[in-house]
Amino acid sequence: MGGQNPYIREQPVQRPTRPFKITYIDGQGREQVVEVDPQRIPYDEHGLPGSLLEIALGHGVPIDHACGGVCACSTCHVIVRSGYDACSEPTDEEEDQLDEAYGLTANSRLACQCIPNGREDLVVEVPSWNRNLAREGQ
Repeated sequence: MGGQNPYIREQPVQRPTRPFKITYIDGQGREQVVEVDPQRIPYDEHGLPGSLLEIALGHGVPIDHACGGVCACSTCHVIVRSGYDACSEPTDEEEDQLDEAYGLTANSRLACQCIPNGREDLVVEVPSWNRNLAREGQ
């Protein structure tokens, strides 16, 4: 199920109309390239439909998200290394949660809230410090 926080007003975003790629880089430097087909969005995963989190989970790329992808924590903090301008604007609520994130940069986003518009390919770093060590099975 997609993640929508009922206390956050939905913002209008430009949705992708053509295929594009997202390269996710994990904390060990391993890359996983995902080909995004806008016709397949949403994947019915966590995070806003079409968000970096939802796309990642829909393609088997693990990104921790303790709150279920509803902008109530900062565990899905990612760094958009390339293609930042092709992402939706962060909301005040997202920026408030990012204030709690470790290793904050100018290109930091919450993967559950960041929706790419497909105008260009993205490179997204998933920092190793965001691993949820309290998750069962670790």
